[in-house]
Amino acid sequence: MMSLSPMKMKCYSNQCLPKTHFLKFNPFPYPYTNYAANRLHTLSFTINCNLKNKGGNDLSRKILLSEASPPPLTIDNDDTVNLPASPKNKKAPFGVAKILSKKVLQILSNLPLAIAEMFAIAFLMALGTFIDQGQTPEFYFQNYPEDHPVLGFFTWRWIFFLGFDHMFSSPIFLGMLALLGASLMACTYTTQIPLIKVSRRWSFMHSAEVIRKQEFSESLPRASIQDVGTILMGAGYEVFLKGPTLYAFRGLAGRLAPVGVHIALLLIMVGGTLSAAGSFRGSVTVPQGLNFVVGDVLGPTGFLSSPTDAFNTEIHVNRFSMDYYDSGEVSQFHTDLSLLNMDGKEVMRKTISVNDPLRYDGITIYQTDWSISALQILKDNEGPYNLAMAPLKINGDKKLYGTFLPVGDINSPDVKGISMLARDLQSIVLYDKEGKFSGVRRPNSKLPINIDGSEIVIVDAIGSSGLDLKIDPGVPVVYAGFGALMLTTCISYLSHSQIWALQDGTTVVIGGKTNRAKLEFPDEMNRLLDNIPEIVESSL
Repeated sequence: MMSLSPMKMKCYSNQCLPKTHFLKFNPFPYPYTNYAANRLHTLSFTINCNLKNKGGNDLSRKILLSEASPPPLTIDNDDTVNLPASPKNKKAPFGVAKILSKKVLQILSNLPLAIAEMFAIAFLMALGTFIDQGQTPEFYFQNYPEDHPVLGFFTWRWIFFLGFDHMFSSPIFLGMLALLGASLMACTYTTQIPLIKVSRRWSFMHSAEVIRKQEFSESLPRASIQDVGTILMGAGYEVFLKGPTLYAFRGLAGRLAPVGVHIALLLIMVGGTLSAAGSFRGSVTVPQGLNFVVGDVLGPTGFLSSPTDAFNTEIHVNRFSMDYYDSGEVSQFHTDLSLLNMDGKEVMRKTISVNDPLRYDGITIYQTDWSISALQILKDNEGPYNLAMAPLKINGDKKLYGTFLPVGDINSPDVKGISMLARDLQSIVLYDKEGKFSGVRRPNSKLPINIDGSEIVIVDAIGSSGLDLKIDPGVPVVYAGFGALMLTTCISYLSHSQIWALQDGTTVVIGGKTNRAKLEFPDEMNRLLDNIPEIVESSL
């Protein structure tokens, strides 16, 4: 027996169902497939439904269910029935993809997973400070040998295999940053954005019992809900009235701030990735008076590094000078730099020092070190001669530079001469060919000194400036991320408070909740409610 199920009918009035007559029939005494292969049966029937209007009058209406039977089934030669394709089957791949995406979002937005990712990144950063970065292979061969592995297993092979010699651009570190970024975006999409949507929705409560179940609730006899709205507006709340109900909120920015915190963290990670894998760095020591080209010094740090037009900039060291403490120790050193374009025209000039770099077209030039490159002397009123100064190894971090002026036959295997030593640019110490102390002279003093029959005048001590150059596109992004992080973190401490009220006769039932400052919220509500005027019935 075939029947029409009332659940599949679309009825717009509950009064229709008790008086609906359903037709039950079986047009085929044998299985339907035997008829369907040969004939197409057209059926037309109606169902009478008596509806009552508001006036109580019966209205006779007809609901047309069908004009024809479904298309007949076809039987193939192998006696199999071809059924129409289900629309659900067509959308099955999309349904599976949707389920998988929800599952992935659920896993990524898991808080313990995000905490584990942050600990893993912190461990890798600590390991990157323990292992010297960017050194030559020989350095790692010597410090992490296979015959004496660190912790019994860690050798240079692990460092090169895992990329720990350039930790902050290694695939492991960048992969962990990407995974943490995905977790932040998943948390924002699945948790924070829905909370914002709910917070922005005007939700009116029409039940006094529901309002009394809030964190704070109070009943105000002989009060008006309009007066409640006025007081709340004066306290900075956004107030909405709908009949006898009221909804108010304040501090919606506190709900938006967590999304801003996540965006700021993503900016910091993106900027850090750009700095680690997309920047250029280099160091150079340039004697006073010489030039160098930026592109000859800088080298890429990762696969995202891309040269810019600034590589063609030429830098000229005009002058190098040093400042000293009263004790004679070096306190500060300065370099006067000129930047020249490809045509040789000066585009910028600045004297830099430690903690006062030069910035131009994305290039940052830092003053980091110094040395003495040469001594300029006169010998027996001949010259000047430039004697190259070489660094000498001494204990501690003190610097010492020396040079040698041959005396006599320079081709002799036991050639001797005058030795000159300098710790800075202030004074030069001279020794004769026997190694005995001869005296001290200041550059530019023009005071001669006689050593082994030769008259020596120290004309000048030529210093060299130690410069670090960097092109780092990630720095502005990191600065923007940290600025946004500080701002949004402060905003996130703002309380998001919600208040509901219902006019129940002459009584106003009011309730509210907040996500922060839960101890102060009841006191604030009591102060506001004390200002609501009481309605006094007239005795007239």
